[in-house]
Amino acid sequence: MSLRLPRAWLGAALCALLLAGCAVPPRTPTAPGVQVWTGRLALTVEGQANQSFSAGFELKGAPEAGELRLSNPLGGTVAELAWSPGTATLRSNGSTKAFPSLESLVQEATGAPLPVAALFDWLAGRATPVAGWEADVSQVNEGRLRARRSDPPPPADLRVLFER
Repeated sequence: MSLRLPRAWLGAALCALLLAGCAVPPRTPTAPGVQVWTGRLALTVEGQANQSFSAGFELKGAPEAGELRLSNPLGGTVAELAWSPGTATLRSNGSTKAFPSLESLVQEATGAPLPVAALFDWLAGRATPVAGWEADVSQVNEGRLRARRSDPPPPADLRVLFER
């Protein structure tokens, strides 16, 4: 049984997100010193059947250990991703599934490989290079990030609007 988010939901979420405007889920309290980003993200993967994914998010932790909560426009949790050395889990639809790595977890949750470790740097305004990706961190101070993947195909476009 796959826990990949249904494509019908992804289309509905995109429409609802556009209608919801700037709604951002409430921030969850964290331990002092733990970096937290909240906002909205959208991922478009081009190809034979273009795929789009958008959601509210709360990202906390670091590339080594952290959590990513994806939510619908009303703030309801759609999926929770968690990782630490040697373990990665996806909680969605009342089920929990374990993965061997953060990369395989993100691939399952979003349908596309994303460089999560570099994402932490990009959100901090550091244009850490990742093979096949080009990150534009020029608007990070305004809470905007865009990254494009050209290789491997299919091309992907990641847009993030965030608060710290």
